Amino acid sequence: MLEELIIHQPDDPIQFMINHLKQNNDDAPRICVLGPPASGKTTVALWLCKRLGAIRISQETLLFKEALALTEEAKAYKERKEKIPNALWASLIQERLSNVDCIKQGWILEGFPENQEQAWILQSSGIIPRHVVVLYAPDAVLIERNSGKRIDPITEEVYHTTFDWPRDMLIQERLVKPEDPSEKEISKKLLEYHRSFPGIFQVYQKVLKSINADQPSMDVLSQVLTYVQTRHRSAAPFTPRIVFCGPPGSGKSLQAALLAQKYGVVNICCGQLLKEIVAGKTKLGELIKTYIDSGYQVPDKLVMKILTERLNALDCMTNGWVLYGFPRDVEQGKQLQESHFVPNRVFFFNLPYESIVERLSQRRIDPVTGERYHTTFRPAPTPEIQARLRQNPRDKEENIEMCVESYYRNIKELEDFYEDAFYVNADQDPFAVFEFIESCIIKPLPCKKFKSS
Repeated sequence: MLEELIIHQPDDPIQFMINHLKQNNDDAPRICVLGPPASGKTTVALWLCKRLGAIRISQETLLFKEALALTEEAKAYKERKEKIPNALWASLIQERLSNVDCIKQGWILEGFPENQEQAWILQSSGIIPRHVVVLYAPDAVLIERNSGKRIDPITEEVYHTTFDWPRDMLIQERLVKPEDPSEKEISKKLLEYHRSFPGIFQVYQKVLKSINADQPSMDVLSQVLTYVQTRHRSAAPFTPRIVFCGPPGSGKSLQAALLAQKYGVVNICCGQLLKEIVAGKTKLGELIKTYIDSGYQVPDKLVMKILTERLNALDCMTNGWVLYGFPRDVEQGKQLQESHFVPNRVFFFNLPYESIVERLSQRRIDPVTGERYHTTFRPAPTPEIQARLRQNPRDKEENIEMCVESYYRNIKELEDFYEDAFYVNADQDPFAVFEFIESCIIKPLPCKKFKSS
C-alpha cells in the first residue's frame, strides 16, 4: 500500500487507503515471466495460472482476446506493421489489471516488459510485480527449440517435436506450427534481448530470479513455483490474522476476548456470526435457520460466504482478526486459504477430556440476567440465584462426549495442514495461557514451508 501511496500521491490519502483495502487483494500473485524467445515463457505462465488460479496476460491476449478500450488503437499499429508505443502497452495492461478477476485472483504477465523503458512505465502506472522470473538458456538451444515449436490451438500449450512431444494422439494431430521467425530473425531477436536485459535487471533486481530453462520442464516449473511462493522480507508490522482451534471448553472465546481487548483485533466467533445472520431475518439468515433448527451442520459454502464478507470488512483488514469455531477440518482450512484468508498465527488448544467435562458439565446460566456461572470456579453469589440456575442441554456429559469425539476425529489432518502452528496447554490459569499466546504473536513471523507436490 505504501508503494501505491508514493506512486499515486492522492489528494486524500485516507480515502485512497480505504479504497485500496476494499479493492485489492494483497495476497494475490503478481508475477512477470520474462526470457528470450523460445525459453518457455508461455509454458511456465500457463502452468502457473493453473496452479495459482491467476489470470495470464500477454501481448497476444491483450490484442486478440480482450475487448479493451485501447485494443483497436493497438491493433491499428500492428496492421500497419508499426511498433506499438510503450505508453499504449502500459495503458492496455493497466486497464486489464484493473478488472475484478485480476484484482482478486492475481496475474501472470508474460513477456513484458521487454526493456527498461517499459519497466519504468509500468512502475509509474502502479504496476509493480512481487516476483519476476527470468528464464535463460544458451542461444544455440533456443534456436533449435524455436524451429521445432508446435502449439495446441485449443489449450494454447506449447510442445516441441524433440523435447516435449505429447503422448495423446488427438493432441498430436491438432498441433500447428506457429508463424515464428526464421533462424536469422531469431538470432537478431536474441541479440536485442541480451542488450535490453541488463536494464530490466536493474529495475527488478530485488524481486528477480533467473532460472535455467535448459533442463527438464518439471525441474524448471518446480523451481519457478518455489520462488513465486516465497515472500520477500519486510520491516513493516504485520496485521494479525489469528485462528484458534481446540475442543469445546478449552477457553478459545476467553483468549480471543483478551486479545481483542488488549490489541484491538476483531473478535470473530463463527457460531456467533451465524446467530447474528439468523437474527437479521434476511433470506440468507432464514436459510441458515433451517439448518440450525433441524440440527444439521450449516454447509461450508454458506459459512464461507458469511466469513468472506466479515473478514473483508474494513475493521478486519485494518486491525486484524482472531477467528475461532472455523476451520474445524482440513477441507475448511483449505477453503479459508483459497479465499485468500491466510492466518499468520494458528493455535491448537490442548485440554484433557476430564478437564473438558469438569469445565462444561458444571456450567450454569441465570435465565433472568443471562449471567453465566460455574458450580466450582464461579458459584452463584446468593441462594436465590442458585435456585433459578439452569443447565444448557449441550453441557450434559453425553453431548460433551459427542462434541469432543467430533473434534478429535478431524483435528489431526488440520494440524498437519497448519504445520507452523503453536500448541497451547489450556489446562492452566487463563492468564498464563494468554501470556504464552501473546509471546507467540509478538515473535517474528514463522517461515512458511511449502510442500512439494
